[in-house]
Amino acid sequence: MTDGWYGAETATLGDRIAGAREAAGLEPPDLAKRLGIKVNTLRNWEEDLNEPRANKLQMLSGILGVSLSWLLTGDGDGIAEPETAEADPDLQKMLAEMRDLRTGLESTGKRLAVLEKRLRKRLVELS
Repeated sequence: MTDGWYGAETATLGDRIAGAREAAGLEPPDLAKRLGIKVNTLRNWEEDLNEPRANKLQMLSGILGVSLSWLLTGDGDGIAEPETAEADPDLQKMLAEMRDLRTGLESTGKRLAVLEKRLRKRLVELS
């Protein structure tokens, strides 16, 4: 599958992991057990709070039956788009808006972390 519902512009790595897991008919505890990780770790991946290491990405690819390239970018052999993706353009607009908001929040979070680091450094210098 190429760009589209699960492409880089529409979905995150976490979205693709969750989508592939659901398409494979696996519940989070089942997939976590097969990967040798905690369910919370998997949830964090699916919610884009953390990312799996390379060896776990490779395992995910094999277990879920999708290409590593598809997991990372949405390009390559993956799962089919949900049938509802094209059914309602308004839903697509809402998803696109949510993607923009998420991207903005991630960017703001990174800027905040840099600012916090600078502030901590200055506080240490002053003490």
